[in-house]
Amino acid sequence: MRKFSSAGAFALAVLWANPSLANADPLSLSEAIRLAVTAEDPQLLSLVEKTAALEDQAIADAQLEDPTISGGIANLSTDTFRFSQENMTQAQVGIRQVFPAGRTLSLRGGRRQAEAGVMRARKELALREISLAVRTAWFDGFYWTSAQKSVLASKRAVNEMIQALHASFSTGVLTTQHILRAELELSLLDDQLTDFLRREELARAELERFLGVDALRPLSSNLPDLSDPPSIAEMEEALVQHPAVLIADAVIEVGDADVGLAEQAYKPSWALEGKYGARGGSRSDLASIGVTLSIPLFAADRQDRRLSAAVRQRGAAQLDRSATLLDLRRDLERATTDWSLLGERVQLYSDAVIERARETANASISTYASGRTDFPELIRSQLAQLDAELKRMELRTERGKAWAKLNYLVGEVQ
Repeated sequence: MRKFSSAGAFALAVLWANPSLANADPLSLSEAIRLAVTAEDPQLLSLVEKTAALEDQAIADAQLEDPTISGGIANLSTDTFRFSQENMTQAQVGIRQVFPAGRTLSLRGGRRQAEAGVMRARKELALREISLAVRTAWFDGFYWTSAQKSVLASKRAVNEMIQALHASFSTGVLTTQHILRAELELSLLDDQLTDFLRREELARAELERFLGVDALRPLSSNLPDLSDPPSIAEMEEALVQHPAVLIADAVIEVGDADVGLAEQAYKPSWALEGKYGARGGSRSDLASIGVTLSIPLFAADRQDRRLSAAVRQRGAAQLDRSATLLDLRRDLERATTDWSLLGERVQLYSDAVIERARETANASISTYASGRTDFPELIRSQLAQLDAELKRMELRTERGKAWAKLNYLVGEVQ
């Protein structure tokens, strides 16, 4: 009896609690993607909240600071502390408003907006990464599920051979070694089947991260039709709209704002203040107004250094963008090569290898019946047909993964 892994036991428990899942409609690749990108994923929700927070902060940072109010008594005589003793004694109230240098306020708001742009691009990148992970896991699950069906079919064929061998053994045509060899091959198929089941469970566990219990639904029995991607030139042009590049663009925009803020530091900030002094009695009240300016005289070790640092940071961000594009182009070349060459291999297996393996297996049965082929050769030919079918299936799913990578790099290709 086959032993189930903990993942398999958990899956059985979920299926027992939700029996409708076993009879649910097959889970297609397109539906899996739709479920994944519309789910309330904590990672995506966090990025949405961070974006909203930065947008609110952008509005706040672009506003003037609150004015300050001051109050007090001026020129009070200290011998009697009588308010009416001296003409200059007055109760004062003042208000002061500070104005940052140059375009500091708008640059601060723009910087926060650029940071919000980083978060928006990160959300788009997360969506693409989720789509890639779901597509990869779906193709893996499809392969291991289909491979189990092929192995089970081969297992039935070997079982039939064993039944026939027992009849031949009773007549003395075959030896014990032939029986043992057939049972060994059957045991190896059982081991292969267990390994495929384990790998299927791993793929479903990856899907469950994004789909929940829908990952336990039976997968569609057919691969989706995969359209040919655009030309390499069109895909390379589309790379500049990849979320990773958009993140780099937004980081450069943040760097531009930092450079602008460092440049504003060379300009004076200023403050406007006014005071009103009430003297009481027959004395007239007094009012005053003034302006305060900062004078950035000693810029060598403050403003110059900050500007230099901001320029270098922006330059580093521009280099990071170039490196990101280089990595994406390299990944695009690999995925395009995989898509093309794997397609050729799939065609080769479909047109020649599978047919030759099937013809060889059928011929070995005929020659074995006539005594021209020994039993080990008969078994090898049958298993070679299984290996060829599994290899073609593997190549088709690997090509599907290359297609998924192209979708990740340039957006939907169909």
